[in-house]
Amino acid sequence: MKRTIRDLVDLEGKNILLRADFNVPIDKVGRILDTTRIIAEIPTIKYLVEKGAKVIICSHLGRPKGYDIRLSLWPISLILMKYFPGKVQFSHKTVGDEVKARIESMSKGSILLLENTRFHEGEEKNDTKFAKELASLADIYVNDAFGVCHRKHASIYGVARFLPNAIGFLVETELNVISQALQNSRKPFVAIFGGFKVKDKIKVLKNMLSKADSILIGGAMAYPFLVATWKSVGISPASSESITQAQEILLEAEKLQKRIILPIDHIAIRANDRRQRAFVTNTLEENMIGCDIGPKTVELFGNEIRKAGQVIWNGPLGKYEEPKFREGTFKIAEILANSPCYSIVGGGDSVSAVNKSGKAKMINHLSTGGGATMHLLEGGSLPAIDVIQEGLE
Repeated sequence: MKRTIRDLVDLEGKNILLRADFNVPIDKVGRILDTTRIIAEIPTIKYLVEKGAKVIICSHLGRPKGYDIRLSLWPISLILMKYFPGKVQFSHKTVGDEVKARIESMSKGSILLLENTRFHEGEEKNDTKFAKELASLADIYVNDAFGVCHRKHASIYGVARFLPNAIGFLVETELNVISQALQNSRKPFVAIFGGFKVKDKIKVLKNMLSKADSILIGGAMAYPFLVATWKSVGISPASSESITQAQEILLEAEKLQKRIILPIDHIAIRANDRRQRAFVTNTLEENMIGCDIGPKTVELFGNEIRKAGQVIWNGPLGKYEEPKFREGTFKIAEILANSPCYSIVGGGDSVSAVNKSGKAKMINHLSTGGGATMHLLEGGSLPAIDVIQEGLE
């Protein structure tokens, strides 16, 4: 097991560089739309603060091309101030002498949030110089940014090579929950996949075939599978490449005698309808576009979920961001929330959808990782975890 912050001793007065994942949805005027990832980080920050450490937090936000005030972490510091009144400062710089001077003047048990790491070109390139600059700010590095642990970036991977290190509570929980679900799954094990592209999840699907008892597929991802089973999908997205990939998965499922369950009805619109009126249909005809799973499919999927011992869900089952196409995703969230199974929801869109459905508190585990969760579900490892020192046995 990797070393955790519980294994760190004599933290009082030490400079701790904490890599958090504050890549939260934010609107054009800087309002944070979902604080899930910020709130999930509070226990680790609180622990370090109570131990008397100087907590220096770094994170990225979005995909800026150099400095972009719209992607500043400053609004996040305001959220942290609510949880740690009088203890939080914000630095408009990420590295350099000015940052070091501010750290020097910090009191024990206080917090300094650094500016967006991706404002520096060296971050995504895993530049050694930038990683060393970050490392020079601290005595110890703590990785608690599960959502980017599949990346080899300077602040998540590079810096760990230059400092004593450990993982935080959030990363520890994520690794334990997902590894337990895959290695000692509660039966029947049902996996639900939605979202858009088959190719993004083909490795996950292949790995899940060896572990799950049944796989439910919805969202735009379902259409290539429906075509592969000779069903009409109208003009819903289904590229030739994705259809071929779907055929491969279906053949593999047949060999392993695993069940893949696809939608049997849809919420659709007609391409030539300017008002985009939604309606239920069992068959997607030539001019129709599927936008959500229909009520029969909700019941079909729901029956599988109600019998499950464990459910892992990744990807919304329709265009949930539009009110008229969110019913399927919200209904499945409700069924899952009321099911006796152990439930795990992973991926940014999935978690956002469950939050909007009002059922988040009834889900056993909401994963903060998108790509990182997918890597684990694929059966892969995470570079930013591999580089962390081993804990004491």
